[in-house]
Amino acid sequence: MKDQQHPANSAAAPANGPAPRPEQAADGCPEQAAEARLAQAADGCPEQAAEARLAQAAAGCPAPPALEYGLIGAKLGHSYSKPIHQQLGGYRYELCPLPTEAEARAFLERRAFKGINVTVPYKQLVIPYCDELDERAAAIGAVNTVVRRGGRLYGYNTDFSGMEYLLACLGVSLAGRSLLILGTGGTCRTALAVAKHQGAKSILVASRRPAGGAALPEGARVVSYEEAARHPEVEVLINTSPAGMYPQVGECLLDLDALPNLRAVADVIYNPFKTELILRAEERGIPAESGFGMLVAQAVYAAEHFMGKKLDEAAIPRITAQMRGEIANLSLIGMPSSGKTSVGRQLAKRLNKAFVDLDAEIVKTAGMPIPQIFAQQGEGGFRQLEAEVTARFAKEHGQVLSCGGGVVKTAGNVRALRQNGPVLFLDRPLDQLSVGGGRPLSKSAEALAAMEAERRPLYLAAADAVVPNNTTFNAAVRAAMEGFYEAIDPERAKP
Repeated sequence: MKDQQHPANSAAAPANGPAPRPEQAADGCPEQAAEARLAQAADGCPEQAAEARLAQAAAGCPAPPALEYGLIGAKLGHSYSKPIHQQLGGYRYELCPLPTEAEARAFLERRAFKGINVTVPYKQLVIPYCDELDERAAAIGAVNTVVRRGGRLYGYNTDFSGMEYLLACLGVSLAGRSLLILGTGGTCRTALAVAKHQGAKSILVASRRPAGGAALPEGARVVSYEEAARHPEVEVLINTSPAGMYPQVGECLLDLDALPNLRAVADVIYNPFKTELILRAEERGIPAESGFGMLVAQAVYAAEHFMGKKLDEAAIPRITAQMRGEIANLSLIGMPSSGKTSVGRQLAKRLNKAFVDLDAEIVKTAGMPIPQIFAQQGEGGFRQLEAEVTARFAKEHGQVLSCGGGVVKTAGNVRALRQNGPVLFLDRPLDQLSVGGGRPLSKSAEALAAMEAERRPLYLAAADAVVPNNTTFNAAVRAAMEGFYEAIDPERAKP
């Protein structure tokens, strides 16, 4: 779809009016007709409005809600928008789910709001209701922020600035760069607009259906993922596809080894914090960022439109770090009897997170104690069960996970733990560890020493920080708290 031509900073809304009037809807469904009557009555007398609401209710279509500021979309159950805007202050912000297009149109017809954010699937639907569009919204063909001023609706797209913020976090500009975008959905168009604005040298867009897929603006060449991997010149990669997003975590559609000149990876997904794509980039020493900072940034830029003033950009990293701390997992690894369970329980209390003992969950899943699992299925059977339980809990949020001593023996476990928060190695000296205690692999001092020698390098490789547990319990808890917050917000660690 070609870009619409508009005056700088402003564009008139398309001429194909926002919603059908009653006479237009009479030949359609009763819900649509009732919705149109309600919209028409909103500016009339109370009796008309009441009559229209009765007609709408009879058609099974509830009256749309009113709000001051908020978010509209079809499904908003997992949205972080409300807590982000609550930290910005100065206005009440609510989530307003509108499951059907009829409800969304009725809401927009009423104009009973001061400002809204818009998410899927209504970012295009809202455009005809706007009296003016800013140039970025017009270029992208989508609106995510609408403000009512003097009875007129102004549409903006703050995802554009959010994408630029994401790239800035990576310390990269697209000027003169070869860019590869994964996915052809709405966020792809945002990335294309930013690439054009910044002056990218070349743009490839990878699609699972390159033939007959979505039409994209000029200058973007759509290719298959297989062909994308045959372009070693790619320097910057932006993932706008849902590959790797919760709950289908762990998916990655591209081999990064095929891109030897890759310098930066941006993934707009923010659940999990680290997708498989980001984990692979980090393993190769390539700077990578998730979309969580972009999510906060676009909300801050939307709030600027709501309040009509510039906000301090320092609010973006501050809110990002604070919310990551609230949402993230903390995983404890270390030798058996190193204190993971006791320290973990205390950390869960202090951080207001759920405590999960993965060994206890394995016992629940298997319906038998761990020694019996080893006796019946061997260590291989136990490790397989451990991997399944670890994957199940690690993709969720807001937990302190106490892991079994051998969890690091399976590489996939470490990847699963790292996707949603830091991993801390609780390090207790060998001479302070307990022998036996119903643990099948440490029945003697010799076996325990051999196990420690084997696992220590794995613990060190997996951990974001090492937490000594060789003095007091409280000292270990304090060190773990500090390790957690420094991993969440590296700025805390700077002098």
